[in-house]
Amino acid sequence: MNEQEPGSSRAASAPTGRAALSADAAVTPAPRDDGQAPGLIDPEAVDTSVRSPAQRSRTFAGILGNTALANITASYLWFALTFWVYLETRNVIATGVIGGAYMLLIALSSISFGTFVDRYRKLAVMRFAAGFTLVMFVLAGVMFLLTPTAWLLDLTRPWFWVFTLVILIGAVVENMRNIALSTTVTILIEPDRRANANGLVGMVQGLMFIVTSVLSGLSVGLLGMGWTVVVAVVLTTLAFVHLLTLRMPEEVRATATDAHGGFDLRGSLAAVLAVSGLFALILFSTFNNFIGGVYMALMDPYGLELFPVEIWGTVFALGATGFIVGGALIGKFGLGPNPLRTMLLAVIVMGVVGAVFTLREWAWLYVAGIWLYMVLVPFVEAAEQTIIQRVVPLQRQGRVFGFAMAFESAAAPITAFLIAPIAQFWIIPYARSAEGSAQLAPLLGEGTSRGIALVFLVAGLVMIAAALLAFLTPVYRRVSASYAQMAAADAADGSTAPSSAG
Repeated sequence: MNEQEPGSSRAASAPTGRAALSADAAVTPAPRDDGQAPGLIDPEAVDTSVRSPAQRSRTFAGILGNTALANITASYLWFALTFWVYLETRNVIATGVIGGAYMLLIALSSISFGTFVDRYRKLAVMRFAAGFTLVMFVLAGVMFLLTPTAWLLDLTRPWFWVFTLVILIGAVVENMRNIALSTTVTILIEPDRRANANGLVGMVQGLMFIVTSVLSGLSVGLLGMGWTVVVAVVLTTLAFVHLLTLRMPEEVRATATDAHGGFDLRGSLAAVLAVSGLFALILFSTFNNFIGGVYMALMDPYGLELFPVEIWGTVFALGATGFIVGGALIGKFGLGPNPLRTMLLAVIVMGVVGAVFTLREWAWLYVAGIWLYMVLVPFVEAAEQTIIQRVVPLQRQGRVFGFAMAFESAAAPITAFLIAPIAQFWIIPYARSAEGSAQLAPLLGEGTSRGIALVFLVAGLVMIAAALLAFLTPVYRRVSASYAQMAAADAADGSTAPSSAG
């Protein structure tokens, strides 16, 4: 969807690619004499009076749809790489390394991504990320064409790691767009509708999982990895070209900010600590990432033991429809008066699901568990985004979202890197031995994947305990009270402009 900018000189469109970042250089904040950090109040950077809320919502829909296509493409190639490597090697360490490396790269780069989002115009950042991802996917295709397959699948050779890293870097940089997307919610959507908009983001993520898992399984099974890379390049090109047609005139210029350099860790931490209890909120959000690392390492191997690759992709897509259901529920009803409470309740239920959905090696139980888990994920993500969009000034939101992504993403690779070799060398062989099988049978039943089921059970129980303890903390009460006060203030002011208070 294309919303053309009006003829106003205040809303000139941004150029594309790396040139866009130079053209939309960060605004140098003017000194302040009121004791506050410079450049934290910049009402002239965003003008929501340019168009009506309905027009802004249509622009957001266009940006959301474009981001959906980009996310689908990046995940499609990443999923396909994971399927392909496991099917060719039958090694869960390889899949654990791929998944863990992806999340680790996100953790290491997200603060830089957030800094860029704060310093430059949001569409310029999105265009740069799209162009960079396209280059990396093309490079992966060239490498696959020129390198013998046996070399690419040999974990002792550098080619496997280089090929994997090229694809993962392209997919990781694409995530810069997701940080920028969260800030466009603040710019384009009314405060009382942001939870609903974040729910729509969850729906898009669900669609990504559905389409990705189906296409990746079918693509690897029927076309092979080479043609899969070609499809990814074509789709990335389409997303990049469409992004060039989008306009967001409300973003008059880059918001004046106190962000410095390309990796403003100090500023990111200061932005988080400036809001009482915000760091604790980020800690709460990592609860679901703990079990996410376990899933990352072991969910695909478990599914590929139950189903052929072509069927597993479709089965996972069926489970991932829960994402759309969860996002639709939020889009319709919101998150209630206390999103943090909603988040923790969702985490508790996620822990219960993770503990029981592999108690028996039943395909229907596994799919039902995936579906329920996916229903809950949008509630956790949307709750965090809604709180940050309410209590953090726009000028700092990029770094706060980037810091949150870095902190939360770090939990998954830690568990993935730890659990993959432990499962491969100890838990799975123990569970498949005569002694281990007999000991686990009363609790987990019988089957070839009882070792993975044991890991899921323990991870789910830890998740439940962590979320229950979070309810008892003073920080939970403080963050809940702060959000309620901000919501009441916005309602009293009747303001529809993004928050700019320092």
